[in-house]
Amino acid sequence: MAATIPFWQRKRLTEMTPKEWESLCDGCGKCCLTKLEDEDTGEVWYTDLACQYMDGDSCQCTVYGERQHKEPDCIVLSPENLQDFHWLPSTCAYRLLSEGRPLPDWHPLITGDPSSVHEAQISMRQRTVPNSQVAEDDWEEHIIHWVI
Repeated sequence: MAATIPFWQRKRLTEMTPKEWESLCDGCGKCCLTKLEDEDTGEVWYTDLACQYMDGDSCQCTVYGERQHKEPDCIVLSPENLQDFHWLPSTCAYRLLSEGRPLPDWHPLITGDPSSVHEAQISMRQRTVPNSQVAEDDWEEHIIHWVI
């Protein structure tokens, strides 16, 4: 009986295998966006600037296996550090499950289709500019308010 219940409904995040954990990622690309934080309030704003290694069409990291080597600021989510990432978008499966909420209907684990996140217009597909192409002093001009 337990095998018919999807793993994300029957396991805690800390009980998941690495493969299960990785499969929670919907491929939206929002983690790869440059975020700006107000040092006084802790408020976080998303920009439309993406890591230079994010493919703008697939929203996938082009150097995933070596991302921390190539981009030292890249953050790796884990069950142990998930609570540190209050900035995760409200659509993020890691955040949803940690808050005891279900995955959305468009999530690839529900649909069986990795492109469902793009079809639902949740992803950053073709909405980003590589942050390496914009001077850091100009990043505030790229703040977006439509990321959920």
